[in-house]
Amino acid sequence: MARGEAVTGSDGGGTAPEYGIQLPVQSQSTLYAEPWEAGAGRDDLVAVARAADRAGFGYVACCDHVGVPRRLAPAMSTVWYDPVATLAHLAAVTDRVRLLSHVAVVGLRHPLLTAKQYATLDHLSGGRLILGVGAGHVREEFETLGVDFTQRGAVLDETIDALRAALGPEEFPVHHGKLHDFEGLGQLPRPAQRHVPLWVGGSSPAAVRRAALKGDGWLPQGDPRDRLPGQIATLRRLRAQAGVDTPLTVGAIAEPLYVGRPDWDVGRRTLSGPPEALAESLREFPAMGVHQIQVRFRSRSRTELEDQIAAFGRDIGPLLTQE
Repeated sequence: MARGEAVTGSDGGGTAPEYGIQLPVQSQSTLYAEPWEAGAGRDDLVAVARAADRAGFGYVACCDHVGVPRRLAPAMSTVWYDPVATLAHLAAVTDRVRLLSHVAVVGLRHPLLTAKQYATLDHLSGGRLILGVGAGHVREEFETLGVDFTQRGAVLDETIDALRAALGPEEFPVHHGKLHDFEGLGQLPRPAQRHVPLWVGGSSPAAVRRAALKGDGWLPQGDPRDRLPGQIATLRRLRAQAGVDTPLTVGAIAEPLYVGRPDWDVGRRTLSGPPEALAESLREFPAMGVHQIQVRFRSRSRTELEDQIAAFGRDIGPLLTQE
């Protein structure tokens, strides 16, 4: 697949979905962080990204929060690496894996600033950026940065339009909107890709509509499997009604995984077992019309996580083609 192209696939029948990973260490919410991550740092993050690169993963992903208020810190923690700095660092130590912001809260920043940062990242990485965007949910971040939290959906809608212009081929991009107005300001370097893929995150009706009408891809917010077919049908219906006929990369987030038979408590929701059984379960996603699957592995150490990533790429990835 050429960089900058959406994953198209078909609704089952010989399609092989891509698989990617939200990196550990860089965000440490109590909802998903493993205990070993609390003492981890740069070297661990680099090692995991390199493991994903070697194992054939389609992307590595990084989250975005400017600051976490005290009321949310016990659950979210305050460990949230900056996505641009983190992905740029990882671009320099990997070879082919793509670099996904999952998701950047782009409404917090002026689109020309966002475009400058991510265009440079795409340029330096040789065209490996996927820009995932979302509306955000932490009121205090918006209030502190002077952005109206109650209007964050409308802010994101226009910001996406502005980013389309600012990340396009023109050295002097033009956008005239209600919130942002610019022309006559040149930005070089341009992105290496002729079209930077823009994936929209979120599972609310507004987010799904935004993905359908404005996105190159959809990043769900943890929808269970039984909800995905309905969401995908809505995406297709909205795009058809709007006359949008370009490919849309539909994503899914799998349940936590453990390749093999664990000898420790990996949690009741974790899928574990031999590669053939895990692949059979994951093949349900492309049968629904999913094109990329984000996976997460239970682990007790960086080494165990690297081993899980390698086993998945070697033993499960080749089995994911939907017959």
